[in-house]
Amino acid sequence: MTPPAPSDRSPSPRTRRRPPSARTTHRSPWLRLLPGISSQRRGFVLAWWGFALTFGGMRLLTWLIHIDVAGVGDVQAGGVHIHHYVWGIVLLAVVGAAGLVNRSARARAWMGLAYGVGTALVVDEAALLISLEDVYWDTEGWISIALAIALIAVVGSVLAVTRGRRTAAKDRDRHGGDGSTGE
Repeated sequence: MTPPAPSDRSPSPRTRRRPPSARTTHRSPWLRLLPGISSQRRGFVLAWWGFALTFGGMRLLTWLIHIDVAGVGDVQAGGVHIHHYVWGIVLLAVVGAAGLVNRSARARAWMGLAYGVGTALVVDEAALLISLEDVYWDTEGWISIALAIALIAVVGSVLAVTRGRRTAAKDRDRHGGDGSTGE
């Protein structure tokens, strides 16, 4: 039996091409990570997570630098130490510029994460910016830690409280506006 001529074969699923107008939609990693969080709220939640994790990570990294762990050191340019608040300001400027135009839900999620990271880099060195001296490991340096912990607590609380209100409001709307179920 001879194989069919090339023109007689139907294309296999692997070689079949989609029409150019059919766009494949890739599911956002944020949908898997944050199921049930609306796309409008997702950026805020990611900003909070980015802030908290970056703040903790920077404290750990600077502590490792402070205790002279081999292979961990300051970022320098021309012998001048570049404090991490500089990177935070640059990141916030980029997020701010990107926020001037409409973005997709996926882009807003990434921007929220970048915003949280940039804000943490700045807040972690708030004491230095206030006193204009490198007080990171001095008593005055605790201002940065207190500010960061307060932000994490307050923003986390606001996110938790407003989530519950939105759900309760939707339930009221669904059941006639007075909270009763109509039963």
